Amino acid sequence: MQSNAKTPQEYIESLPEDRKTALSKLRAAIHQNLPAGFEEAMSYGMLGYIVPHSLYPAGYHCAPELPLPFMSIASQKNFVAIYHMGMYMDNELLDWFTSEYTKHSTLKLDMGKSCVRFKKMDQIPFELIGELASKMTTDQWIELYEKKLMR
Repeated sequence: MQSNAKTPQEYIESLPEDRKTALSKLRAAIHQNLPAGFEEAMSYGMLGYIVPHSLYPAGYHCAPELPLPFMSIASQKNFVAIYHMGMYMDNELLDWFTSEYTKHSTLKLDMGKSCVRFKKMDQIPFELIGELASKMTTDQWIELYEKKLMR
């Protein structure tokens, strides 16, 4: 569900209590691990982590006026979601995540191409998500993005 919140804090505050706690913990795990250069912003109605135009002036190819998206977290109708574009484009990172997930959770992995869904707020592997956030620098993400875009 897209939010009309203007700031990440406004987004968090607008959530029901159980979601507020989960998203706050996810946000903290990401902040503690995200490499320098990425910025937090509201992006596509979600809490997003982007490469700002100051580092990548070309922006997102679909809408160059927008910064390059990298990762987002959101409270959806029936779950909390993590969207990670790096996993969508890098099979090694995807393989790492799927194998590590089993070490952090007894629940079956509920995942789309770049979306990981968590229906039980108390079962989110916050440490794993923090580690995932640390796996790609802005330079690596830009290089991978441009490589895949130019195919």
